[in-house]
Amino acid sequence: MSDIQITSVPGFLAGALNCGIKASGKPDLAMLVSENTATAAGVFTTNKIVGAPVIVGRKNIKRGRLIGCVTNSGCANVCTGKRGIADALRMCELTSECLAQRGILGDEKKILPLSTGIIGHYLPMENISEGIPRLVGEIGASAEHAEQFAHGILTTDTRPKRAAVRFHLGKTPVMMAGACKGSGMVAPNMATMLAYIVTDAAISRAVLHRAVKTVADQTFNCVSIDQHTSTSDTFVCMANGRAGNAPPLPDSTAYRDFTKALMAVADDMAQQIAADGEGATKMVTIEVIGARFASRARKAAMAIANSPLVKTAIHGGDPNWGRFISAAGYSGSGLNPDRARCWVGGIEVFRHGRPTDVPLEQIRQVMKEKRLTIRVDLGVSSLASAKVYTCDLSREYITINADYHT
Repeated sequence: MSDIQITSVPGFLAGALNCGIKASGKPDLAMLVSENTATAAGVFTTNKIVGAPVIVGRKNIKRGRLIGCVTNSGCANVCTGKRGIADALRMCELTSECLAQRGILGDEKKILPLSTGIIGHYLPMENISEGIPRLVGEIGASAEHAEQFAHGILTTDTRPKRAAVRFHLGKTPVMMAGACKGSGMVAPNMATMLAYIVTDAAISRAVLHRAVKTVADQTFNCVSIDQHTSTSDTFVCMANGRAGNAPPLPDSTAYRDFTKALMAVADDMAQQIAADGEGATKMVTIEVIGARFASRARKAAMAIANSPLVKTAIHGGDPNWGRFISAAGYSGSGLNPDRARCWVGGIEVFRHGRPTDVPLEQIRQVMKEKRLTIRVDLGVSSLASAKVYTCDLSREYITINADYHT
């Protein structure tokens, strides 16, 4: 819902400014804060090489209680050793100290640090240490503050990504809103890059963690831009309880309603990430049905989504649907060639081992669309399916990543 910003959720403040990390002058230090201690849950990258903020963040969120997140963009604070850890801890400490001066109480262990940008560079802590007190003094609850935050977390993204819903838990109206960033170095196995969702719902840590894990697996973990799992991926959800609802019990109607809302916000943002993949001109949904197990359906969907031949065909609008079905065939998902089927944008192009009679020109026209769905039936069972979001592979992707450091 476009009328809801991340700061529209009662009790949350946000903002961003430039502290000198980005030479462009664009905002590079962002903050999202709950005025009261919020229940929190998060998931992080599965990469063995992780940023110092991920190491600190994993520890801080274990208690399931946060007052806020402090994020810098332009420098990932990855592969920076003990100094990187100390810098991430200092960001948390300074943020909590400054928030206390505004009457928002909570120690440094209730702050989640996040960093995104180039790997292998130390944080310019002099700039950040000067910027955090200024930013704490400027955060607020206006739409402008939300806009600042959404821009402050970006790196190679071409636009901010946001989503929100209104819903009910029982008879209590509840709000939920999110913002995220992600454009390149995006692959499944966690969330995708940095994602923040806040709500005024009351919910226990255990129930929130369960919902967050479930939703991450079905949304952010279903995005693959370039098969490169980031070192900094973090998805955090904070619930401050301002709505005053009865906390949902596991497997209750209220839990299902909460999870449905969280799924809607996360799925919307996951699709926005895919659409804004580095150099992307098309957003693609890969749907695989007819699998015996969900894991096998996902395996086939990922094989299609990650194939350079598939992604370049989509970029060029080439109606070479054989690339789609062959990728599913080599995926190890258990495809049955005699029962398999394939659709491109709703047009069935392959059925039970042979092509259909659809003219290639009709398929070519569908392939030119900015949003495209490729659907494959493995022909094995009716039990399981999977969905993956991706984008095309363009010449611009190579340009962006060849010149990124310079």
